[in-house]
Amino acid sequence: MSKPPFLTLPDGVRAHRLVTSRGRFAVHDTGGGAAGTALLLPGFTGSKEDFIGLLAPLAAAGLRVVAVDGRGQFETGGPREESAYHLTELARDVHAVAAALDAGAGTPGGVHLLGHSLGGLVARTAVLQDAAPFASLTLMSSGPGAVSDSQQERVRLLLGAMETMSLAAIWEVMQQLDQSVGSAGQAPYSPQEAAETSAAMEEFLRRRWLSNVPEQLTVTGRHLLSEPDRVAELAALPLPFHVVSGSEDDAWPVPWLDAMARRLGARRTVVPGTGHSPNAERPGATAEALAAFWLSLCPG
Repeated sequence: MSKPPFLTLPDGVRAHRLVTSRGRFAVHDTGGGAAGTALLLPGFTGSKEDFIGLLAPLAAAGLRVVAVDGRGQFETGGPREESAYHLTELARDVHAVAAALDAGAGTPGGVHLLGHSLGGLVARTAVLQDAAPFASLTLMSSGPGAVSDSQQERVRLLLGAMETMSLAAIWEVMQQLDQSVGSAGQAPYSPQEAAETSAAMEEFLRRRWLSNVPEQLTVTGRHLLSEPDRVAELAALPLPFHVVSGSEDDAWPVPWLDAMARRLGARRTVVPGTGHSPNAERPGATAEALAAFWLSLCPG
């Protein structure tokens, strides 16, 4: 479970519901952006807040950045029907969001698409459906197919628990089993601030977990267990690729990501000292690498 480095939106960033042809999606939107637009998709059990540390530096680089809660995630919500959460349906949502961004702000050359973890599987499904709306694809901590054996075991445990337990009960068990739900962020300046920040973050993480639509977790969890390798299909597309990860990753081991980048002919970035969520663990360094890639594709 990704943990944002902080929760307060940077100046100039607007939280709103983006109206699309497939419904309203909760977003964080920096607005503006003469150098292009980037659409950021969160991972399994994540949300738009996982990208909060990227927003200010990417906006300062001249990009409009929109981080979105997908269907069934946190503040977007969704139906209690498993059919709504197949990757093909989530990918159609991505197309609808990209179209709404293009209509609202003008994004000549297309939208730069980034998917973190599960979001990478959604993103690549979207570009395989139709790559035309997109200027590039960045896969962050998201590999060629199903997750590693160790992560498959964890996902199966969660899916099994969901058959008999509520999300609230599962949260309590997770808290007992995992004393640390994430990492990083700047340390507050005093013990009092530390306690307040910790309490606020814990409440946010709990509220986000409970806001997941259970059917979304079930279906996307199954995709993490069974998704085939589609790298060859991606490599056939005339699209610039960027593969980003931490220096360690249990979900898709770093050697898998290295090999995937070679097969795609992609730019490869490893953010030192980070794990599965470089966007949350070292957002400054991650934003610098993302901006360098996207700006290199910007005409002029």
